[in-house]
Amino acid sequence: MTTSVPATSFTDPAPAGRLERAAAALTANNFAVEILDDAAAARTRIKGLIPEGASVFTGASETLRLSGIEEDINNSGRYDALRSRGTTMDRATQRDEIWRLMSTPDVIVGSVAAVTETGSLVVASASGSQLPGYAGAAARVIWVVGAQKVVPDLPAALRRIEDHCLPLENDRAMKVYGRPSALNRVLILNAEPDAGRGTVLLLRQAIGF
Repeated sequence: MTTSVPATSFTDPAPAGRLERAAAALTANNFAVEILDDAAAARTRIKGLIPEGASVFTGASETLRLSGIEEDINNSGRYDALRSRGTTMDRATQRDEIWRLMSTPDVIVGSVAAVTETGSLVVASASGSQLPGYAGAAARVIWVVGAQKVVPDLPAALRRIEDHCLPLENDRAMKVYGRPSALNRVLILNAEPDAGRGTVLLLRQAIGF
């Protein structure tokens, strides 16, 4: 049975009990989970999780941008920042190389559109650039997730994507690219086969879409 979720709950931080239920379910599904106070704590924690010199790709994410994590990874000089490197490559003649870089880094860092209390991560994408790495191609994955993204189940997660995330991403895409976004690809991660590969930094703070 699908749990009805008021639209306002897509922006409100989940209370402690819901965060803990989601964390426990994710842990049971072989994800490593840490509950942190806020984005500043996640920003500090990520520096301890990624070794200096690692190749790192950042998936497009308002959470990473607003937290400063995107800036830390792509412009600090601490890592082999693949998103920064990709902007210098020709998308017409080096497309395959760009996709290989994005898909198989040492670490991919990003966020998700929803986390369910049953222990699934749900990602939506127009281009799909981050999805191969999330699904298994990257050696390690770190997701930074605001508390407002916790929902009861998969139907609620899909409703959150369509009713809440997509309109906001459409507005962002129009401002940045001059064209709307699209819900072209949805990835559902129900479990992590390789223990220790996927880490979820679940925040008590609401941040991002």
